[in-house]
Amino acid sequence: MLDNKLKSDIQKLWNRFWSGGISNPLTAIEQISYLLFLKRLEDEDNQRELNARFENKTFISIFEGTTTIGGIEIDKQTCRWSVWSQYSADVILNHIRTKVFPFIQHLGEEDSLYARYMKDAVFTIPNASLLIEDVNIINEMHIKEQNRDTKGDMYEFLLSELQTSGKNGQFRTPRHIINMITEILQPQINDTICDPSCGTAGFLISAYEYILKENTSPEFIKTDEQGEQFNFKADKLTNKDWDILKNHTFTGYDIDITMARIGLMNLMMHGIDNPNIEQLNTLSSSYTQKNYFDVILANPPFKGSIDESELSEDFLIKSKKTEILFIELIYNLLTQAGRAGVVVPEGILFGNSNAHKHIRKLLLERCRLDAVIKMPSGVFKPYAGVSTGILIFTKGEPTKEVLFYEMKSDGYSLDDKRTFIDGKGNIPNIIETFHNKDSLELQDRTKNSFLVPVEEIVSNDYNLSMSSYKEEIIEEIEYEDSEIIKNKILELEKDIIEKIKKLS
Repeated sequence: MLDNKLKSDIQKLWNRFWSGGISNPLTAIEQISYLLFLKRLEDEDNQRELNARFENKTFISIFEGTTTIGGIEIDKQTCRWSVWSQYSADVILNHIRTKVFPFIQHLGEEDSLYARYMKDAVFTIPNASLLIEDVNIINEMHIKEQNRDTKGDMYEFLLSELQTSGKNGQFRTPRHIINMITEILQPQINDTICDPSCGTAGFLISAYEYILKENTSPEFIKTDEQGEQFNFKADKLTNKDWDILKNHTFTGYDIDITMARIGLMNLMMHGIDNPNIEQLNTLSSSYTQKNYFDVILANPPFKGSIDESELSEDFLIKSKKTEILFIELIYNLLTQAGRAGVVVPEGILFGNSNAHKHIRKLLLERCRLDAVIKMPSGVFKPYAGVSTGILIFTKGEPTKEVLFYEMKSDGYSLDDKRTFIDGKGNIPNIIETFHNKDSLELQDRTKNSFLVPVEEIVSNDYNLSMSSYKEEIIEEIEYEDSEIIKNKILELEKDIIEKIKKLS
């Protein structure tokens, strides 16, 4: 969620892009992402220099020295935001196109995924006046924390301008929902972590920040005015840990090249220098990965379908519905004892087709289905009003009982405005209940959370709808005898008639 000042600034950017001829929101966010990337690239470099001085370590700036790209010699210092953003209108656009943009395209290793996907990226801001206005707006932006998923928030906000948003199941998961799933799964330093439909890489960023937080001493953690923690130094991590975290931990896939680029830049700006984000349809026969990831966090496309000729032969469940196929894919990708948190449309929980039943059977018999969290339909507004749930499961052991939890509030109003209430709602209790479910009394099915034995679920045709098991409290109301009620009515009528007579 964006604060009002940042939202206003981004709206200014959007208006300028629109009037400047860039009306596609995904194109707009891609171009805005490039500019923000350039701004924060220098901010990050300056911060790393300060940290190196504090720790008495040698520091080499990414802006140090010169490089030659495409036959053009580039002084890296002129690629600093603080330098080129001061250039005049007759110089700035050509400098960005011929020097600064090629510089960021070649930041990654030569054979890296970043280099591959940035190779064909195009800087499409058409004129110097628009560029200068954009730069001025970004300079005025009040972005407090360097580790926030700002571009993801921008994508979420800009997507509200796209009237067809959600038609292909493409809408961003709110950060507080992402963080809740991450807190439930508790990723660790040696886990391999994946999102097979990563979009702006919000889930991967959340997992990264969770690991940093868990490995940061309390005295280094800062808290903003809303109680959100940030600036995780991760002082407990060794050099080997850092290498694992930055180069071998996170993998993301997205079918959209624009999303892949945005995800790449997002991870790089969060300190992951060589991110493993690929443009790939993970449901297709071209993707063959199996049994590799320890943790998977995902909000797969809900409404899409795939051509059977493109579908991987590894799928045992026959379906064209992407939400069903993605759950089987996630199962296939997990290692033994690997754990997953997946946002699903509510139909997955109770659908009557053979495919729906087979996927629920898979979750219950070949996984330990730990929890089904029912979310209110307003969570994804204004982009979609679809009712959703979250499945938490662990591969490789059968289910004994399932925790059902009905989220009544996520800390925001559930209308299109999504007004901030406390930003938390039931979320802290959901996390606490999940991690303490073995020691809590969770047998009362009139409550928001309770446990259901797997045998009962199986006998109920593998139905995972919470309403199938929840017991409603029916209050018995005693009414007076009809004759008494009748006499009271007659007395009232008599009184009214007497009052009317007195008035006349």
